[in-house]
Amino acid sequence: MSVRRRARALASLFIALASLFALAPASADTLSEVKSRGVLRWGGDMQGGEPYVSQEPSGKLVGFEVDLAAALALELGVRAEFVQADWSALVASLERGTFDVAMNGLEVTAARRARLLFTRPYYAFALRLVARSGDDRFTSKDAKLGGLRVGTLTASLSDEHLRAVGAEVVLYEGVQEPYFDLTQKRTDAVLLDDIIAKRYGEGPGLRVVGDLAEGSYAIGLRRTDAALKGALDDALARVMARGELEAILRRHGIWNERQRARPQAATAQAATGAATETSAPRLTVGHARLFLRGAAATLLVTVLAMAIAIPLGLVLALLRLFGPRAAGALSRGYVEIFRGTPVLLQLYVLYFGLAPVIKLSPLTAAVLGLGLNYGAYEAEVARAAILSVPKGQYDAAAVLGMAPAQAFRSVIFPQALRVALPGTTNDFIALLKDSSLVSVITVVELTKQMTITAVDVRGWLAPGLLCAAMYFAMSYPLSRLSSALEARLARGRA
Repeated sequence: MSVRRRARALASLFIALASLFALAPASADTLSEVKSRGVLRWGGDMQGGEPYVSQEPSGKLVGFEVDLAAALALELGVRAEFVQADWSALVASLERGTFDVAMNGLEVTAARRARLLFTRPYYAFALRLVARSGDDRFTSKDAKLGGLRVGTLTASLSDEHLRAVGAEVVLYEGVQEPYFDLTQKRTDAVLLDDIIAKRYGEGPGLRVVGDLAEGSYAIGLRRTDAALKGALDDALARVMARGELEAILRRHGIWNERQRARPQAATAQAATGAATETSAPRLTVGHARLFLRGAAATLLVTVLAMAIAIPLGLVLALLRLFGPRAAGALSRGYVEIFRGTPVLLQLYVLYFGLAPVIKLSPLTAAVLGLGLNYGAYEAEVARAAILSVPKGQYDAAAVLGMAPAQAFRSVIFPQALRVALPGTTNDFIALLKDSSLVSVITVVELTKQMTITAVDVRGWLAPGLLCAAMYFAMSYPLSRLSSALEARLARGRA
């Protein structure tokens, strides 16, 4: 196939993907659907924990939003059903129709108002800054955050605030990890909602600096669901009027004086924001530069991790094939443990679990975690390649007077390398994609940058296609190089 034909096929593929992803959920009367099925599906993320929504050992969901969803569903004459979704992708999941409404500490921001409808707010919060005790850089809430490493949640109001003041934003997927890293001196401060700070940011060695800004939680809906929004607004009004919302908040220990002014002030804020709504921003050259930076981080992590995995795998394979029985058992155990447990779990253990013993930087933990994991896979690739060499090759080397080590280096290894090359190349490409998992330990690689940009530009299609194109641009040359090496080794064999 010619280069032009390949390019044309690739362009057709991207156009087909764009057409597929652009298909929006069919416009319908969601309120009628909710009442017809008798269920109001609301999306949230249990990783946010209490007091929002969390799961007890019995499997029961608890949290103030669980209680509020049940109360609102009762007002509509239906029952509430929780749908688990990643918090950073909550808006995108709502837009594609995964659930009817989003309610999980969803902050009313200008960016979200451009994409969603919001009900009247049901909770007012403050952005609370937490630092280490004794850190004299934070003498008051007016401390300058520009240039400092400050942790927060992805796609949150705190994220927007920190970027506006020029801080180096460190993004997390969960609410406990930012404060853990703060105690380990990996960051300088944490800025999150006061509800979160009260539960996770008041431990030993930490102190509250102050509240920097205020915001509101409201229920998010698709822009076509005005009827459902009206029904929920009415339901919220009734729940508030009879004091049920206050009772729910008091039951979960989050009622405060800020809530008394919330209904009037926050509703006015939402109305003002809707009137001044602007069109969604587009991808720019600046975004492309950020993608390139993310791609560089992805490539760096992949190359360094593979530089650990290949020699480690070879050593493990040799110990299993030619080492003492105890060494072979240890090698086999290592392979089974690292292949049998998720790499995501291994990253958590390395970065968070071992922090009291050894404090690894995010990049070091990412490289080491992926390298140790893929070392197990490379061990099996190397072992299979070595076993594929006919036994007669060993005998021929011995007849020529070669020592075992020399026979392996000069005769066995070159033949095994030719067999192992396709599998190793495949693992390299797989590792390139698995590197996206390191975002959970705050490494901003290509996929993480894509999710950040998708929130910035209020859409997933263009950032997703650009991200896919960059992954393809990194992996395709590698596959071509592998083919060239295989051909060269085949000619050498002939």
